[in-house]
Amino acid sequence: MTDIFREVDEDVRRDKAIEFWKKYQSLLIGIALIIVLATAGWRAYQYWQVRMAQSASAHYEKALELARAGKGGEAQAELDRLVAKAPSGYRTLARLRLAAEAGKSDPVAGAKAFDALAADASIGSTFQEIARLRAAMLLMDTADPRDIRNRLEPLAAAGGAFRHTARELLALSALKVNDTEAAGRWLDMIEVDPETPADLRKRADALLGLVRGAKAATG
Repeated sequence: MTDIFREVDEDVRRDKAIEFWKKYQSLLIGIALIIVLATAGWRAYQYWQVRMAQSASAHYEKALELARAGKGGEAQAELDRLVAKAPSGYRTLARLRLAAEAGKSDPVAGAKAFDALAADASIGSTFQEIARLRAAMLLMDTADPRDIRNRLEPLAAAGGAFRHTARELLALSALKVNDTEAAGRWLDMIEVDPETPADLRKRADALLGLVRGAKAATG
């Protein structure tokens, strides 16, 4: 008797399954097709992204090689193409490189290009800070020390990714105008920061010796 009931139960389940399939087969087939197409589309998109990144990388390397070979015009053409068509990361790298190339012949123009990048929130805070730092470096010899201070002090704050370089530049800028007090403060910050790179710490030690000597001479 148990076998009979089991067979009846299986027949009922089979009939229900057939009825369900007849009722919803179009919907189920449609869902299956959507899943297959969505998966295929995502795979194609990933493949396209990889190919775009590979192409952008090759063009960026080519631009660097041309710049090193002194072929500035050709390097700029490659970088301009990246700015127009490359994925966002390589587009930002190309813009940074274009600003650096401009700064070689015209520091003010290069700084202006870096300032434009620093003001562009779409490139991300890290790249913005790099642009601010590079602009200040280009203007170190010509800008008013107050301008350099305004540019670099936000980068020199505790925890900043580029604080070490910013502090060194601030110290050098202060020394240019014989402001040994300010220079000493920035150099002391370099000294007490446990994460200061060893080579920078050595340079700070040497500069601190100059600062102390100058203070002693005037004191």
